[in-house]
Amino acid sequence: MLSYKKHTALNFSSFIAGRISFRSKRTFSKLIVRIAIAGITLGLGVMILSLAIIRGFKAEILEKVRGFDGDITVIKYDLNASYENSPFIRADTFETSVKKSAAVEYAVPFATKPGIIKANNEIEGVLLKGVDKTYNWRFLKNNMVAGRVVNFADTTESKRELMVSQTLANRLKLKLGDNILMYFVQQPLRRRPFKIVGIFETSIEDIDKIYVIGDLALIKRLNDWAPNQIGGYEIRIADFNKVDEVSHFVDNNLPPRLKYTTVFENFPMIFEWLPLLDVNARVMLVLMLAVAVINMISALLIMILERTSMIGIFKAMGATNWNIQRIFLYNAAYIIGIGLILGNILGLGLSLLQSKTHIFKLDASSYYMPFVPIKLNWFDIVGLNIGTMIICLLVLTIPSMLVAKISPVKAIQYK
Repeated sequence: MLSYKKHTALNFSSFIAGRISFRSKRTFSKLIVRIAIAGITLGLGVMILSLAIIRGFKAEILEKVRGFDGDITVIKYDLNASYENSPFIRADTFETSVKKSAAVEYAVPFATKPGIIKANNEIEGVLLKGVDKTYNWRFLKNNMVAGRVVNFADTTESKRELMVSQTLANRLKLKLGDNILMYFVQQPLRRRPFKIVGIFETSIEDIDKIYVIGDLALIKRLNDWAPNQIGGYEIRIADFNKVDEVSHFVDNNLPPRLKYTTVFENFPMIFEWLPLLDVNARVMLVLMLAVAVINMISALLIMILERTSMIGIFKAMGATNWNIQRIFLYNAAYIIGIGLILGNILGLGLSLLQSKTHIFKLDASSYYMPFVPIKLNWFDIVGLNIGTMIICLLVLTIPSMLVAKISPVKAIQYK
């Protein structure tokens, strides 16, 4: 019997809620419902889009700094503070142990050497990064503007091939196929001809303004290094969240007189800026959720006051305060549900549109990329939907308690 009464009460509350939500003939009620739905829609849509943009920013920037410099760099441990690496003999045992580790994606040798490019009556100081045929070109290929990467098939020609950034190409008025001269300040002064075979753009100012990519063998020859000498190792790990763990592994296997630095030390400004994005995301979520909740509270209060006479009649017929409260909570749940559906369509729609078309552009010099990046995370989307529904319903229990304050006699007389 008790179960039947509960079921009847639930059906009663649900039925009345449906009637006053979607079948109401009152123009003002319909307007309030539509405004409430619009508030939830915009709130959830903006929250989904904001998180997708924040995650996209972090992923893109992280990939740019990791892609060019790796996660861990190993160089000689000395007092050399210049741009030119101090040479050391390749550590075969270290290389083998690192490459065998499942946590390491790759470990490749490199060296850097400062130089001066002279072309089209323009002069620019650059830093030549020398790599060999084992270098992982994935990042640079993904950021190519024109041309190709250095080809190591022909040893003689590869020493003359050079990749420059779009920034340097614009400054020096260079294009694919141009021949240039690069001067290396040493005793005696060395001059080498190069051919531009590729133009890349990472949108990271510290990289694009200074770096050019060439053959490691050329740097060895200029510095009179032995064939088995290099300037350092560039190590990329499989899971970036394990940088500290892998760093300890690298440190434990390092030969004497070698040291390591992580990407955090190489690009400190960027990694100080990235956490601020999380703060912005939290502020945005709180503000949008507050707007949605306030909007729903206002709508619910107005609907309760508008239905004062109906509440009085139901109370006079024996309905409990909780039965009537449930009517308005069901009503709110219907409105929130529709708002969530439309909010998902809005947020996901705009995210997918931007992801496919890159219609919204950015100033690459300020934001490290030319367009607004998007990265959707289904855990975020589910969490936002569930969180919005629960928080709104919990908060709305407070205004629904206004029902208990309404007297049946006064309510029936209320117009």
